[in-house]
Amino acid sequence: MSTIMHVDMDAFFASVALRHRPELWDVPVIVGGAHRSVVLAANYPARKLGISSGMPAMRARRMVPELVTVPPDYDSFSTVSAGVFAIFDSVTDRVERGSIEEAFLDITGSTRRLGTPREIGEFIRATVADEQQITCSVGIAPTRFVAKVASRQAKPDGLLEITADAIADFLHPLKVEDLWGIGRSTADTLHRLGIFTVADLARMPRPVLQHTFGPRYGAQLADLAWGRDARRVTLGAREHSTGASETFAVDTSDPVIIERELLRMSDRVARRMRASGHLARTLSITIRYSDFSTINRSAVLPTPSDVTGELHAVAVRLFAPLAKRRRKIRKVGVRGEQMVRADRTYRQPQLTDPERGWRELEFAVDAATEKFGRSSVQRLALVRRPVGTAAGFDPPAPQRTTPHPRLRSG
Repeated sequence: MSTIMHVDMDAFFASVALRHRPELWDVPVIVGGAHRSVVLAANYPARKLGISSGMPAMRARRMVPELVTVPPDYDSFSTVSAGVFAIFDSVTDRVERGSIEEAFLDITGSTRRLGTPREIGEFIRATVADEQQITCSVGIAPTRFVAKVASRQAKPDGLLEITADAIADFLHPLKVEDLWGIGRSTADTLHRLGIFTVADLARMPRPVLQHTFGPRYGAQLADLAWGRDARRVTLGAREHSTGASETFAVDTSDPVIIERELLRMSDRVARRMRASGHLARTLSITIRYSDFSTINRSAVLPTPSDVTGELHAVAVRLFAPLAKRRRKIRKVGVRGEQMVRADRTYRQPQLTDPERGWRELEFAVDAATEKFGRSSVQRLALVRRPVGTAAGFDPPAPQRTTPHPRLRSG
């Protein structure tokens, strides 16, 4: 029988942003949310007040006026994620990336070398906390599905191991909404059938579920109610795309401003790919107009790349026909897609490369900025950002309009 572990970082983006800000750990904080954008992440104090990721920032601030806003640091997110996955790789070579902040690990073959599943889970939690200064939650079970549900129940900063003989006792008291993969629509349909707990779902005849949800999904629901899941950890699974986007503070149709923002997004995407060891085969851009209509354009790169200039050149070429429309634009985004491992791909030198190559130059810049800070080496075109872009405002520290009650004097 396999032993599967699901490891999930706790409020990853907020935790990384606050690693060196202990004075904000117990204060409601959101990451991102500048100007008219949405909340990228919220820490647990903010979540308890009803704030969630994806919520419009203005709505979040109306709900909780004392919210503190901190800017996202995408370089730190990628660096911490890479460090966490290096810890996973030290435990087992059977790692499946779920996202930048979570993974499934098959530790069946690791117990002889490293100890019991619980000991391995505690080792991962302690090492992540020591090396990366963030916390994670761990679920351990014979199947992926139960391990995922267990890690959710262990949050935040906990570990929960479910043995084969305890699966039903663990799952059946839970609400159906607590199961991985059951969204609001499915839950509402189950409620109309009188199914509110997993125990209710387990007692429902399989033909009834198949009639309601279709043969395949109905059968899957019947199996999941008992923790049955034949899926295994997929070796070599990886992130297939990485992107960045920015909302302008003021809608604009100025192609100079837009192309400069595409450069900044291309630079951010390229740095993330270099940090994760990937190259993009395809580049896409997203343009959102002031009326919220959205256009996507994509092109295959001449050769897989993680070089800022090459990504930006394709982004500008994709935007050129759209620039002629002179419509006001609210948001732009750049995404590298169809990712391949850089260490398995021979990248053809480009005619525009200097003697040592633009890629080597950018790796040198990455090393310098990691050692001396992001502001130590910058692209001249991005040093002075155009007035009117959200990106042109980088506050040195988060600002608060209303003191949080816990921080008031007296």
